[in-house]
Parts: sequence; structure tokens; C-alpha cells
Amino acid sequence: MSVSTTHAPCEELLLTRETPVQRRRVRAAWLFLTPMLLCLALVAAWPLLRTFWFSLTDANLADTGGGTFIGLSNYLFHNGTNWSGILVDPQWWNAVRNTLHFTVVSVGLEVVLGLLVALLLNIKFTGRSLVRALILIPWAIPTIVSAKIWSWMLNDQFGIINHLMLSLGLIDAPLAWTADADLSMWAVIIVDVWKTVPFVTLLMLAALQMLPSDCYEAARVDGIHPLKVFWRVTLPLLMPALLVAAIFRILDSLRVFDVIYVLTSNSSSTMSMSVYARQHLVEFQDVGYGSAASTLLFLVVAVIAMLYLYLGRRQLEVRS
Repeated sequence: MSVSTTHAPCEELLLTRETPVQRRRVRAAWLFLTPMLLCLALVAAWPLLRTFWFSLTDANLADTGGGTFIGLSNYLFHNGTNWSGILVDPQWWNAVRNTLHFTVVSVGLEVVLGLLVALLLNIKFTGRSLVRALILIPWAIPTIVSAKIWSWMLNDQFGIINHLMLSLGLIDAPLAWTADADLSMWAVIIVDVWKTVPFVTLLMLAALQMLPSDCYEAARVDGIHPLKVFWRVTLPLLMPALLVAAIFRILDSLRVFDVIYVLTSNSSSTMSMSVYARQHLVEFQDVGYGSAASTLLFLVVAVIAMLYLYLGRRQLEVRS
């Protein structure tokens, strides 16, 4: 007993002490990461800092260098009687609600549909390679192009979607998909899901190809129901890939601009935070106010991403 208690602290010290090999690996890692960090500082950090500085000024698009420092007035300002600024702007909070609604619904549908399509494509059948290639076509089409195609398809006068629904008797009159406030958000979500489900499918399919086959062989021998195998074996093993796919899609959805702007322009029913920032920057030429909106957008994306990664890591630790 005395020998084990004497050696236990020494063993713990040896496990926690950094070896020369580990130090060399850390130095080599930083050596390879330094060029990437410098590039990120040039293409991301500097524009971000400049945007934050503009948000503290009253600069306009005609003369960005002529703005004066006004502090946090673009965010929140009280003139003695009324509050002003982006934090009390109803249009900004409407854009936040639209963005969160779009993100939750679209990402949820994309993850579920992407996983289902990946499970189907993981089954061996004739022509599977061709189907795998065709499923990537929506993802390969540029977003602007696909949004414009869908805008014609969803047109209330001569769009093929209304034509098919009228032919099948599903509707009695053409629907204004991109003009109706009750339908426009769903039209944007449908286009985004069609565009990005192949991306989630690709990640899920790659993860399925890496799953160990011995677990499924044992389950097949024991006669376990396939649904039970999916919930108890497949889904837990796919959880890391699902988290990666979800965080990528969440980050993209929170910053969504192109598909919404092409389909519905500046409509208040679908205006996202990016569309709101663009409207003030370009159309209203208020660089200070638009930069404040862009800065808040960055903070919202950063907070949600860090929170999602933290909760995802905790969930994986609990599962392990």
C-alpha cells in the first residue's frame, strides 16, 4: 500500500509534464498555423475592426473618411425625450426574428432530409454512383442562379409550380409565393433546403462510409430490428458529423443574404440581418448605421456558434 501511494504522485507528474517531443510538435504546429493566422488577420480581422470603427461614426457612403466619432449612438442613443439607434429599431428586431426563424426551420429540415437521403444512397442498388453524382447538382449551382431560377418557377402568373398545383387540383387560384407575406418565408426556406440538402447528404454519406461494419454484422446475427440499430448504433456514431454539418449550416443561415434578396428583395416579411445591413449601407448610404448592424450580426453569429459548439461538446462527452 505504501509503495503504490508513493509512486502515484510521480506517475501523475510524469503524465502531466510536457516532453521535448511534445514541445517540438507544438512549435511545429504554430509554425504551420502562422501563415494561415496572418492571412485571416488580413482578410477577416482588419475588415472586422474597420467595420466596428465605422459603427462608432456617422460616416456615409459618399465620403467614408469624413465621418466623425459619435460613440455608441448608432447602437443606442437618448436625446432627452426619445431613444434612437439600432437596438430600439423595430425593423432590426424583425430582421433578427426572420433570420432565427429561417435558420431553425431550414437547418432542421436540411439535417433531417440530408440524413435520410444519405441513408438511402448508402444502400447498394443499380445506378447508385449516377444518383450520387446527380444529387450534388443543386449544391453545384451558384446560389444567385438557383434563386433566380426558382423566382421564375414560383412566379404567380407563369410559374411552373402554380401550373402543376392547379393541374393537380391542389389550389384554386395562383399563389403569389414571393409576394404574399404568409408564403414568402416558406418560399425562401424551400429554395434554401433544395440548394443545401446535398451538402448535408455528402457529409452524412462520408460519415456512413466510415462506420465500423462489425457492429451491424453482430446486430444482424442477433436479429435486432433495423430501427433499433439506427437509434442505438448509427445515430450516436453519426452525431459528430451531424454537429459539423449543423454548425456549418447554422453559420451560413444566420448570414443569409443572396437567396432572400433575389427572391423577395427588401420585403419586411423575409428581411434578414444581412439584408437589413445592406439596405442601410447601400440604399440609405448610412455607413455608420449599416456597420453597426453588421457588427451586431457578427456578434449574434459568434455567440450562437460558440454556444452551439459548447453544448455539442458537452453532449458528446456525456455520450462517451
